Amino acid sequence: MRKQWLYGGTAALVLIGGAGVAVWASKGDPGKGASAGKPEAAALEFRPAEVVRPQQVAMPGLIEFSGPLVAPGTVIVRSKSAGTLLSLAVGEGSRVRAGQALGQADLEELRYRVAERHATVESARAQLAQAERQHKANEGLAAQNFIAPTALETSRASLEAARAQALAAKAQLDTSQVGLRQAALVSPINGVVYKRHALPSEKLTAEQPILTIVDLSKLELAGLVGTHEVSRLQPGMPVQVRIEGVEQPVQAHIARIAPAAEPGTRSIGVTLELANPKEQFRAGQYAVARVELPDERERLTVPQTAVSSNAGQEQVWLIEQGALVRRIITTGRRDAREGRVEVLQGLSPESQVLAARFDNLREGSKATVVAERRPAAAVASAASGAARAQQ
Repeated sequence: MRKQWLYGGTAALVLIGGAGVAVWASKGDPGKGASAGKPEAAALEFRPAEVVRPQQVAMPGLIEFSGPLVAPGTVIVRSKSAGTLLSLAVGEGSRVRAGQALGQADLEELRYRVAERHATVESARAQLAQAERQHKANEGLAAQNFIAPTALETSRASLEAARAQALAAKAQLDTSQVGLRQAALVSPINGVVYKRHALPSEKLTAEQPILTIVDLSKLELAGLVGTHEVSRLQPGMPVQVRIEGVEQPVQAHIARIAPAAEPGTRSIGVTLELANPKEQFRAGQYAVARVELPDERERLTVPQTAVSSNAGQEQVWLIEQGALVRRIITTGRRDAREGRVEVLQGLSPESQVLAARFDNLREGSKATVVAERRPAAAVASAASGAARAQQ
């Protein structure tokens, strides 16, 4: 009994001592017990491909404008006098040559006018001959003092008037003959008939359109360029033009630059010239011109996907000292083809920038860059190859 009591007392003292140590430890480090209930947040992990550093690259300038192609060599064949359109020898889409007859119109009125002017010329010539004979006779009489000097001067004035009337009649005849020749329906250029405006047997009026002919050997594209960029363009500069329905871009060049801005805008007209000897392209096709301007220096750039907008400001996310930082930046040029944006202010070449946009990022959150994890199969294959190499 005495031994049992001693053993029981000893066990009780051990239990009481252990409880006291536990209570002392809990009171001696109160923060430890509190932090045990709230574990620290894990750091965000990013792959190396998701974090980039700004790069110094050249960014060629790009000016774009678009519009329909226009054929500057377009003419309209018009009626030169009133009459009847007797026939048309060509239709829409017909190819014509310069000087080719296009049809026939009733030109009787012009022919009658030419005949009338012929008669006027003959009458004026007869009057001139009569005036010359009369003046010559008066000169003989004046030499013999049979007429007064004033009579001779009157005769000379009549001769000059008759000579002027003859010249005027000849000029009117020439004008009528030119009008008769121009009234003939002939093609003034080589080209293709675009549209017929009149039909045979239709009554025509003076200057009424009959046919439109288009020369497709040379096309033009006109566009507007901002006043802050047009100073970098020069006539003759090469331009790449993409035409709807054509896969490969076409080479063109700047033909003209307007001397002043369009009213009400801050844009200046620029006209491109495109050679089309095979007539592969047509007037009216939509085209986009791209003028690439070389960059004279290298610029600090980041991927376009790294830049986002917040409250009207452009920003990027950085990793600095193991934490996420949101940085407001000022951007400049953009290269859509390469997908890069120039950063004028806010970054340095050593900055670690998130190359893509992530949702729910919080400034100050812990972040780190981890190495790429290879698949288990690749790791096993590498280990097997190393073992075989050691053997």
